[in-house]
Amino acid sequence: QVQLVESGGGLVQAGGSLRLSCAASGRTFSSSVMAWFRQAPGKARDVVASITGNGGSTDYADSVKGRFTISRDNDKNSVYLQMNSLKPEDTAVYYCAAATGARVPPSVTREYDVWGQGTQVTVSS
Repeated sequence: QVQLVESGGGLVQAGGSLRLSCAASGRTFSSSVMAWFRQAPGKARDVVASITGNGGSTDYADSVKGRFTISRDNDKNSVYLQMNSLKPEDTAVYYCAAATGARVPPSVTREYDVWGQGTQVTVSS
């Protein structure tokens, strides 16, 4: 079973950058689709970006395309989210999630079966 720990959140001004990291433990990391979700107060938890097990395919929410980049390093059992040109509306708790054994990103959130504890990202205007 994969276990996930996020880091890298914080406070940044609009237009700035942050890089989130997610360290995974467990033997199934490289065969898992990984994703970053975010949840703002009073809103649903939405997927931001996902990446397949070998890193060959990525997908992004329209709101972050061209600004965020998801990547992974299977040798380090880690997945990253580089966030550039941050906007106040990017403020949220960001979660790393795994769909263990999945070959393609699940279409529904409940198919992600392992979650990190979340890291706060706050973008000031």
